[in-house]
Amino acid sequence: MAKADTGKKRAPLKTRRPPVGASPGTLIADPAARRSELRLTLISPQKYETIDNASIDDLNTHCQKWPVVWLDCTGLANIPLIEEIGRIFNLHPLALEDVVNTGQRPKVDFYENHAFVVMRMIDDVTSHRYEQIALFFGGNFVVTFQEREGDPFDPVRKRIAGAMPNRLRSRGADYLAYALIDAIVDSYFPPIEAASETVDGIEDEMLNKPHKHQMRQLHELRRDANVLKGVLWPMRDALATLIRNDVPFVKAETKIFFNDTLDHSLRLIELVENQRDMLTGLIEMHVSLTQASTNDVISYLTIVSVIFMPLTFLVGVWGMNFDPQSSPWNMPELKAYYGYPASLMFMAIVAVGLIAFFKWKKWL
Repeated sequence: MAKADTGKKRAPLKTRRPPVGASPGTLIADPAARRSELRLTLISPQKYETIDNASIDDLNTHCQKWPVVWLDCTGLANIPLIEEIGRIFNLHPLALEDVVNTGQRPKVDFYENHAFVVMRMIDDVTSHRYEQIALFFGGNFVVTFQEREGDPFDPVRKRIAGAMPNRLRSRGADYLAYALIDAIVDSYFPPIEAASETVDGIEDEMLNKPHKHQMRQLHELRRDANVLKGVLWPMRDALATLIRNDVPFVKAETKIFFNDTLDHSLRLIELVENQRDMLTGLIEMHVSLTQASTNDVISYLTIVSVIFMPLTFLVGVWGMNFDPQSSPWNMPELKAYYGYPASLMFMAIVAVGLIAFFKWKKWL
């Protein structure tokens, strides 16, 4: 995926776990977790209502009066609040433990009266920032837990607020869960397509002239592609699990829509795999072009050295301290009237002759 080169190392993805020997379902907040805030969306076929900064009292007051309830919890710092949400919706303690212990592998678990879905979502397309999204849905409720503000759910919220007829307000909680999961999956398309355009641009630059910074860009893009691969493959498996399992709170007609989302995830995997293969090929091509450029430089330097070798030899011979007066064999040409221009002319002829020979051999 394309991103600006900030020179900073990426923080490794860590999974927080409860202490060894702790009771299953123990919830321990991350010290860096954001403050928890609730947003409650109440949905019926005829109308809807949204309550920002909702409270537990709002849940107790409204949840039993509406056909579908969507509770969105942003921030995982308030453990008592999360436990109370689990009590109200009868969420399994082991699933709640996975909610607060972020960094889980994308998966789907089924319990008696609800499903639990863990996915990775891009909450900021510009910086390609990932976070864990945990989603519970049952007969008449959907509960989502986010690490921080920012999500791809705005189109879903707009559809809920749209005019009738409205599928999101008439098809039930499982269809709302599908819409949210589909929004998460589709949010991967823009950054992957942007990364493909970046790769194409780097390829064009490399064919023109390779540079050192291109290798760094290619390695960063391949690292991003590897991260995406690690996210999309288990996400595909989770979606397939949703489709295969026969549970009463996932209707057959909704599975058709989940199957479409599964197709989207397969398409994303294909794009990422093709991108990784292309990046690997470009890295190899960059190495080859760099080596070819280095070989060209070495060839030119070798030719220049070969041209100057005989000239250096001649200068060395004529520069020796002979005395033509002591013997006719002591380089009588040192006394020649035109010796200096004649020697320069001779060396020029030698140099031009070597250059002509190299061109004839197609070495230049």
